[in-house]
Amino acid sequence: MRLLKVVLLILLLVYIAPVALSALLWKVGEHPGSWRDADWTSAKLLPAPADAPEAAVYVLSARTGGLKGAVSEHSWIVLKEEGAKAYERWDKVGWGSPIRRNGYAADGRWYSNEPRIVLALRGPQAEAAIPAFRSAIEAYPYAAHGGYRIFPGPNSNTFVAHVLRHVPGIAANLSPVAVGRDFPSEGRLVSFDRDREDIRLSLFGYAGAVIGWTSGIEVNVLGLVAGVDPRRLAVKVPAFGTFALLPPST
Repeated sequence: MRLLKVVLLILLLVYIAPVALSALLWKVGEHPGSWRDADWTSAKLLPAPADAPEAAVYVLSARTGGLKGAVSEHSWIVLKEEGAKAYERWDKVGWGSPIRRNGYAADGRWYSNEPRIVLALRGPQAEAAIPAFRSAIEAYPYAAHGGYRIFPGPNSNTFVAHVLRHVPGIAANLSPVAVGRDFPSEGRLVSFDRDREDIRLSLFGYAGAVIGWTSGIEVNVLGLVAGVDPRRLAVKVPAFGTFALLPPST
């Protein structure tokens, strides 16, 4: 009984309290009433293709819409071949055909929320990686109609996380707030991520853990991630994300 009380206290302090606070802050903030009222225009975050002719790969993320935005982000992939006159954006969405190409501006706001850059590759590094990105997008196993489930996945973040794991040499991770990123899209409940040097355990996305060099220690409960990253002197707080004293490259 005492152990149960300790577990419940940990869940309350580590998971429930941050989510409740985030939901409260989100509720008192200003947000569009529906997708029709939202701003989907470019945030002018990326350079115009004419001003940056080199090849480029970006992963972007922004808070999602409705009350979901209190706890989760939406992420997407942007590709540009060398000399191309436009960016190419790839999303997974929950309506119609799940995988969307150029459904929105490359750096468009998502439900009026400003995007941020999670990963940026440019020049020869991007040029070398683009074929692998295209191959991983093409081979994504949940691309057909009905291949989207908001929780525990496969959702938009599952798609981007899956692609990142299947591009050799890429060690970038989506934010802990990208709910659905830990869904086991390959069907393995235990796996070793060689590029990130992480061991991943997942109970079909409903719970799991990650232990390794890149991620530190993470515990996932119902899509909410808490953890620590000793290399960056960082803590990962459900609904809020990572707070670190050192940058990712350190």
